[in-house]
Amino acid sequence: MDLQDQLKNLFPDYTPEKEEKSEEKSDIWLQDEPIICKYEKRKGKPITILEGYNGADSDFKKLAKEIKIKLSVGGSFKNGAIIIQGDYRDKIMDMLKNKGFAVKRVGG
Repeated sequence: MDLQDQLKNLFPDYTPEKEEKSEEKSDIWLQDEPIICKYEKRKGKPITILEGYNGADSDFKKLAKEIKIKLSVGGSFKNGAIIIQGDYRDKIMDMLKNKGFAVKRVGG
């Protein structure tokens, strides 16, 4: 007996609502060229770098903040690149692809 059956026994009148999956609509400008996602080690610590965005800096900063919040990691925006602490290339690439960006993995 799984959890759903147990819940039906406890609450027979409850009918679960169907969840609608909606694609995330981004207010960030999408570009044709891919964003470069690369991995480096600085002072022995791994970092993920995103560069190659040719839109407004404010949009790229919003994207940096959103990535940092979703991954619960530290990072910064410097010289037209987003620097994220740790190796999160796969997760970041999935997030960007879901938003509609083209992403290119470089190195490793």
